[in-house]
Amino acid sequence: MSVVEELIKNEADGGLSFGNHRLKIKSKLSDFAHKGDLYKVKTYSEVTKLEKNGNFIYESIPGTSVNNLKFSNNTISFVVEGVADAQITLGLEEETDYEVFIDNSPIGVMKTNLSGKFVIGVELDDGNVSEIKIVKADKQ
Repeated sequence: MSVVEELIKNEADGGLSFGNHRLKIKSKLSDFAHKGDLYKVKTYSEVTKLEKNGNFIYESIPGTSVNNLKFSNNTISFVVEGVADAQITLGLEEETDYEVFIDNSPIGVMKTNLSGKFVIGVELDDGNVSEIKIVKADKQ
């Protein structure tokens, strides 16, 4: 996996890649079209942020590179790379339970807060990647 030199790009399989955790200065790109939505990315070594139609989607501290972000009815998946452990905040449905998987291992069910956000910690080392999958939990 590699950084996204263009800051954000469409993938051939319908995914979205964004972020460049190796940049020393803040860079941003707005109004990037993907599947009928407009995205805005801000990225550099300290933080990476993504918005969709003006709404918060993703933030990592420190900055990360994200490849092949995909949304389906109940699942979000992506591959993340960075030089150090990252705190990733995701914007999803408010007060909803989600099953979280890192590298195909379940880490548990997490509930979003009133604003629809939750935070996961991902162990990253320079050159290594982690696969993240978030699945909306079935209502019992």
